[in-house]
Amino acid sequence: MCSIVRTMLSAGLLVASFAAFSSAETWPRFRGPNGSGIGTAKTMPATWTEDDYLWRVELPKMGYSSPVVWNDRVYVTSGLEEDGTQVVQSRDTRDGRLVWERRFEAEAFKKHRLNSYATSTPTLDEKHIYVTWGGPGGSTAVALDRITGEDVWRYEMGPFVAMHQFGASPMLFDDLLIVLNDQDARRELLALNRDTGELVWRLEEETKVEEEATYSTYATPCLFQPDQGPCQLIVGRSELGVSSYDPRTGKLNWQLDLFKFRSVGSPILADGRIVAICGTSGVGRRAVAIRPGITEEGLEPEILYDVERYLPYVPTPLVHDGLLFLFADKSGVISCVDVATGKELWHQRVKKAKFYGSPVFAGGNIYCMTDGGEMIVVAAAREYKLLGRFELGEKTMSTPAVADGVMYLRTYSHLMAVGAK
Repeated sequence: MCSIVRTMLSAGLLVASFAAFSSAETWPRFRGPNGSGIGTAKTMPATWTEDDYLWRVELPKMGYSSPVVWNDRVYVTSGLEEDGTQVVQSRDTRDGRLVWERRFEAEAFKKHRLNSYATSTPTLDEKHIYVTWGGPGGSTAVALDRITGEDVWRYEMGPFVAMHQFGASPMLFDDLLIVLNDQDARRELLALNRDTGELVWRLEEETKVEEEATYSTYATPCLFQPDQGPCQLIVGRSELGVSSYDPRTGKLNWQLDLFKFRSVGSPILADGRIVAICGTSGVGRRAVAIRPGITEEGLEPEILYDVERYLPYVPTPLVHDGLLFLFADKSGVISCVDVATGKELWHQRVKKAKFYGSPVFAGGNIYCMTDGGEMIVVAAAREYKLLGRFELGEKTMSTPAVADGVMYLRTYSHLMAVGAK
């Protein structure tokens, strides 16, 4: 059974029920359940000051990874600037108190100016937290006991060589930890047993791009469960486009060769569709909506439309109530598109804003942090409305987490909580 137990296609809408992660107290991976970015908080302030934080704590400097939450614990990773040491912390959600900390020796290397030594967001379940990091000297996946921080297993994935370095986040499916490990010269997608760390399956091949090209993938896969047929692992991959695999075996179901450039933002489900993006810091960006293929029904995947302008390269889009919201990183333009038709409803440039984190939804609003350390809050509506813009006190390239009515914000060296008291 898929981790999202069953989706139902009704009136063209995809309704997902999350079996493993349905609790409002969890935010178990990058962008929450199935990477949707949708929080269940009924209310969330649209603006706040330092006095409104439930708590604010200092972290080892620094990291771009996002917090993950399970019940009364919030987890965050850091990579020390001086030597690359990997730091994993578990903190109490009530007051930010440190419960446990683990440090792992890792390498320092010349990293891209828009990356950190801790960019990959962990994933977790009731028993374990799973953390990945990497560099030219080697890349690693570890499982730690979620309660105590003790070692469970460790898996070495070999050197990671890419101009932008390591950064993709792992995700879970049933008893598997799935890691997308695409680099500049080779692609790798692998699944490990989440309890033992044993390799279950691996797909590996050399890339077709020119030697000097740098098209490593940073997107995190998501799961699609058709009304009929088995669950599909949906992967946005640099050079390839959008691919569907059987998550149990790694067998390719279908593939649309859509992308020429790098996949950084992750694919998401969008009311019976899949939205995926690719691009570079300059030209070549693409945001496309597709109807997924269903092999058992003889249904081939189909391109439905391309979003024409104001396209993101790094931030993952967000879908809520039939609306697709896109945050363009360098231009600072936020746009809203009718997810059924691809028609643009509005766009607005936020002056002096660059978005490298991804938006999340909470309490009827959309929240996204700028790299300069501001929170931008807009209404999740068919008309543009800026609800809040305010300083967080430090730069950030992270994405918020939302659980149990609280939003957790990570800046370069601080973790903060705001919301229900």
